[in-house]
Amino acid sequence: MSGIIRVYKRDDEGVLHFREGWFDEDYSQFVMNYGVVGHQSKTEETDVADAAAVEGLMDAFAVQCAEDGFAEIPDEDQFWVVAQFALKTKEGTDRDRYLEEKAKDALISHLAWRGLGTVERSEFSDYKLNIVCLCPDVNKAVSAIKVCSRGEDLDFTKLSIGAAPFSEPDNFKLKHSPKPANSFSL
Repeated sequence: MSGIIRVYKRDDEGVLHFREGWFDEDYSQFVMNYGVVGHQSKTEETDVADAAAVEGLMDAFAVQCAEDGFAEIPDEDQFWVVAQFALKTKEGTDRDRYLEEKAKDALISHLAWRGLGTVERSEFSDYKLNIVCLCPDVNKAVSAIKVCSRGEDLDFTKLSIGAAPFSEPDNFKLKHSPKPANSFSL
């Protein structure tokens, strides 16, 4: 299948909107998700009979989005946003691996339903768990990560968030910290 189509457009007031379309194999439905970036999206589903119908709907969705002025945001115009959790051990424990899975799942869903980007990977480094996201809007993504972390009981008091332009992955700026700090590093 074609995967997911994810496109964006700024309106006349500069507000960023998004549309996503994909085929949900579990329910045999074409799903369209859309809304203002940073806000809970609206979703519409269409039952699909077969693979040819899926391709037709995906193609029609892509054409309609393009006609409406929506386009993909190139990676180089997006930002790395990292949710970082302080750990008690250098490599992480079984409990930390549970936190990793829980946090990844929660952030994947929370960011996606708000058009705020994707979770690209997670990694353990010295006394840290890093969940690396690719996001079109830094400030809205930082706010959403904080809300998600609190709402999902993800050790909010251990959460720091850093952001960097896509093309400068070594130039992170601290966006949130549980204690006074000036820098952010992976």
